[in-house]
Amino acid sequence: MTIRLASLTDISGIMQLIAEVVPAMNAQGNFQWDSTYPNAEVFEKDIGLKQLWVADFDGVIAGIAAVTTDQEPEYAAVGWDITETAIVTHRLAVSKSYRGKGIAAALLMQAEQEAVKQGINVLRIDTNTANQATQKLFPKLGYVFAGEIGLGFRPNLRFYCYEKRIS
Repeated sequence: MTIRLASLTDISGIMQLIAEVVPAMNAQGNFQWDSTYPNAEVFEKDIGLKQLWVADFDGVIAGIAAVTTDQEPEYAAVGWDITETAIVTHRLAVSKSYRGKGIAAALLMQAEQEAVKQGINVLRIDTNTANQATQKLFPKLGYVFAGEIGLGFRPNLRFYCYEKRIS
């Protein structure tokens, strides 16, 4: 497995991953993503900003994560100072065929490496309250639960926020 920056040639594989992951998420009651989000345009923008990472298994996109400094304004509701620069992981997904191989953890470690490289000591992430897997994973990687929020762009859904501080 190689963790690398995504390129525009990866869009087809990324969209295949999304087409696989979204129905599985929805079947578990997690409606964070749907047929309109995330879409190719979102990923193309991430790639243009050099913030989309992929887990590549011999040419197969097995996982993705956008590693950004974009914080949702609603993060302030859990007591976070959103004027403080933080590395925020968005759009984390792993193919059902590759689950249990440490891909999500590897992508989150890439986020941590980016934080160190940029001199940022705060990592943040949110997840839908129905996403049991991430709620188990994040604490194992040192993330601390910070509270629950709603996000304006995903009405009627609730999200748990997690933070990790590094030095």
